[in-house]
Amino acid sequence: MATIDYAIIGLYFASVIGIGFWYQRRAARNLDSYFLGGKSMHWLALAMSGSVATFDITGTMWIVTLITLFGMKSMWNHWMWGFLMAAFFMSYMGKWVRRSGVMTGAEWMVTRFGDGRDGRIARISYTIMAVVTLAGFIGYAFQGIGRFATVYIDLGLDPDTSMKVCACAVFAITTLYVLLGGLYGVVVTNVIQTVILTVASILIAGVAYTKLTPELLADKLPADWTSLLPTWRLADAAELPEAYADGGYELFGALIIVWVVKGLLLNLGGPGQMTDFQIFLATRNPRDASKLGAAWSGFLVVRWAMCMGIALLAITGLASTSDPEQVMPIVLKTYLPIGIRGLVIAGLLAAFMSTFSATVNAAASYIVRDLWQPLFGRHADQRHLVRASYVATIGVVLVGTAIGFQADSIRQIWDWIMMAVGAAFVVPNVLRWYWWRLGGWGYATGTLVGLLAALVVPFVPDLNLPYTAFPTVCLLSVIGCLIGTWFTRPTDEAILVSFYENIRPFGAWGPIRRKARLSAEQLESPAESMWLAVLNVVLASMAILGAYLSPMYLTRTSRNHTGFSISVFVAFGLAGCYSLKSSRDSKRPFYP
Repeated sequence: MATIDYAIIGLYFASVIGIGFWYQRRAARNLDSYFLGGKSMHWLALAMSGSVATFDITGTMWIVTLITLFGMKSMWNHWMWGFLMAAFFMSYMGKWVRRSGVMTGAEWMVTRFGDGRDGRIARISYTIMAVVTLAGFIGYAFQGIGRFATVYIDLGLDPDTSMKVCACAVFAITTLYVLLGGLYGVVVTNVIQTVILTVASILIAGVAYTKLTPELLADKLPADWTSLLPTWRLADAAELPEAYADGGYELFGALIIVWVVKGLLLNLGGPGQMTDFQIFLATRNPRDASKLGAAWSGFLVVRWAMCMGIALLAITGLASTSDPEQVMPIVLKTYLPIGIRGLVIAGLLAAFMSTFSATVNAAASYIVRDLWQPLFGRHADQRHLVRASYVATIGVVLVGTAIGFQADSIRQIWDWIMMAVGAAFVVPNVLRWYWWRLGGWGYATGTLVGLLAALVVPFVPDLNLPYTAFPTVCLLSVIGCLIGTWFTRPTDEAILVSFYENIRPFGAWGPIRRKARLSAEQLESPAESMWLAVLNVVLASMAILGAYLSPMYLTRTSRNHTGFSISVFVAFGLAGCYSLKSSRDSKRPFYP
């Protein structure tokens, strides 16, 4: 790269660290300020922060890899991380989370199961699961940023060592600004990063659009490349790289089934990425939480155009590499002009830093708020707890780095996190919202049994494929939930009634709903509100899907598909807006 490119990247790093110093005093007031920004930040800034936190550099490289290998059928893979989550957040889940008024997802367990032994064991089990998952995501980020950086930085070392050195250097810089600014620094820098990433994505998509022609695409792309229709077995599976052939991708239909089921369960169970819970809890009120959910997906639309553009440049032979996970950095290095290249790379580094910072901040909040404070810091002052947060942050980064050192590829660690560790908690997370009888011991047993199974999966050859790991871990988790629930006493009725009156969930809450101190109109509204929420989820999901596909097809791949996806986005988006407005105008208590 040219000197000006390095100068732009250096200026960006200096700026974000400066922001961390600027917000250090405000963030250090207390834990509420450090982890939730004092619940004073605007919902739009939080939406930008939440969305760009999922716009990570490793994930973007993964998306480009899948498009390169599978074409538009790669869309099915994104169900596994619940890419329709904004529809659920907007329709009802955002308000449910915000009404709880806690600081972490683990602390929420006390509002659901009480502060007795069953509530505490549920809280501890959730904390363990959250920290393991978030540490895994840090290891996943380590693999991505290392592979990305080695394309631009030649250290004169072997590729594996160079990747690890580069990753450690970026981790050190990013950890510094997370330590200083807490959620204040994370959100403010994420707003800046959203702007940079949007510009970078448009630039990359523009480069692809000018370089590619319909004739070139018609000659290079397979006949069914633009089709979304699923297929049970890949016809060209023999041509897959070893890491993907070994990962069971040949049996594509089986993967699609577990991806879709996992995504739906993940969305039904509330914020599933552990960092999402914190963003919604930081809003000013439940209405802002709904607005945050509605805006969440909007800032991600340009990402799909960028990914498609990069993948097409590689597929058509204008850029090539033997490692599909390095397609993205190779394309950027080859086709972007001096100066623009520095801006785009700064934007992608911004994406990495935003995801990394949100992940580390959330993991530290679980450790301090749900492990350290209840066990050792009940009488500690706020300054002591903030210092404990610094130690927890560094510890989480070190554990995640160790995980990153052990992984061989992005796919390996991503599949393990999503389909094994993710399966350990999706069912307990769903049941906690919709079934009153689930107790704290049931939740803890299901989660811990599932987590133990997930930790064993990588060492059992017949279970380390996604379509065997996910159902196996899920089944064990369900059995654990039922055993733990039926062989222990139900949660105290007063706690359940208080939870229901505050959150007003729908589902199997009949015995509790009849005892809640609500008006006759309130008692009748949840069933109707459930159907309103379902309708809004369906409409919003279709709109999100249309918005997701439109920029991908717009990159000269198919005019017919482009027009159809834009029509879906507009039609269902307008219908969803009308439905939400009508439901709020009805003045039902479900919509505050």
